[in-house]
Amino acid sequence: MNTQSTMNPTDADEGTPVSVKIRERIQASRKRFHANDNIAQFIEPGELALLLDEVEDKMKGVLNSLVIDIEHDHNTDNTARRVAKMYVNEVFRGRYVEAPTITEFPNVGHLNELMIVGPIIVRSACSHHFCPVIGKIWIGVMPNEHTNVIGLSKYARLAEWIMGRPQIQEEAVVQLADLIQEKTQPDGLAIVMEASHYCMAWRGVKDMDSKMINSVMRGVFLKDPTLRREFLSLIPRKG
Repeated sequence: MNTQSTMNPTDADEGTPVSVKIRERIQASRKRFHANDNIAQFIEPGELALLLDEVEDKMKGVLNSLVIDIEHDHNTDNTARRVAKMYVNEVFRGRYVEAPTITEFPNVGHLNELMIVGPIIVRSACSHHFCPVIGKIWIGVMPNEHTNVIGLSKYARLAEWIMGRPQIQEEAVVQLADLIQEKTQPDGLAIVMEASHYCMAWRGVKDMDSKMINSVMRGVFLKDPTLRREFLSLIPRKG
């Protein structure tokens, strides 16, 4: 005799980790979820708090595997929670929340001169070792009459959102350039980033002085060497 199940689909889903639910939505949409991708559109209300709880639980497992007595060591009895909050709510927040709201204004003054914003202090983590990446960014914009104008602080907010993920510096700068290009539509865009990577300073070769500098040039900055030299000459000497 066939018996029809009376189990509510919600009840059947209750034991599924929230990370699995989010991952299934992403995969169903055939989207990426690499370390430096934003996945906010796949997270439903209330799930970020559940994800934090899940990360805390998994972090306890990591500490146990490192043979740290989290039950009796007063220094680490709440470390798993602190680390989970740091990852989900702070250093990797750019993965889990939507882009900051940016108010754009028409270029009524027909501005068409070089504008430079920076240095913007940025903090990220390398996706190889999850060690800090801390540095500065300079942004050069060559607007045209159709360019959307955004406030100076908004460049910093966009940079913080992009950098708030496990990143590789070369990819991070390209992601930021793509975002600013989309928001403002300028004739030219230039970005230079200089950063210290603690995967070199804290571990590995333990070189405290090495920095990485890279750049992205778009539009007239790529085509006009004079403009490119002007932008680079106006960036304060790096020390």
